[in-house]
Amino acid sequence: MNRRPPEPVQVIKQRRDSTLTALVHGVPFIQFLDIRFDRRGDELTATLPYRESLIGNPTLPAIHGGATASFLEVTAIIELSWGMLWQDMESGVLDAETLDPNNLPRLPKTIDFSVDYLRTGLPRDAYARARVNRSGRRYASVHVEAWQDNRTRLFAQATGHFLMPQKGD
Repeated sequence: MNRRPPEPVQVIKQRRDSTLTALVHGVPFIQFLDIRFDRRGDELTATLPYRESLIGNPTLPAIHGGATASFLEVTAIIELSWGMLWQDMESGVLDAETLDPNNLPRLPKTIDFSVDYLRTGLPRDAYARARVNRSGRRYASVHVEAWQDNRTRLFAQATGHFLMPQKGD
């Protein structure tokens, strides 16, 4: 029986980081909002760094609802895409070295997206995590939660439904 030795952990980590970087840098809107993703294994946490231009109501001050909704939607789409890429990336079918914005799989398309604004988004960094409730060949449902200083005190949450890209799209 011919068994390959396990890959060194640095090789696995680099492949995963390269794939995530290519995925995130392939979406210009993510760069515009300066959203960043931190990876721990297969779990992603999105960060929206605070900046003055995100403020929608300077009297409070509060992060604009559109910036919050965009942050949540981007987090959901990247989580779905990461899940789609994971198996191909881990099996070696997807070569992270050749991945670039022109050579990325298509992203899921939003069918609907509903945001619950639970409290004021304060003028500080925001964090979000998405959980895929259902992901099939054609359709996916995702829940996203966003917080700032305390993970248990959400300032917004959302549920979205997405049309999944078909193989060969």
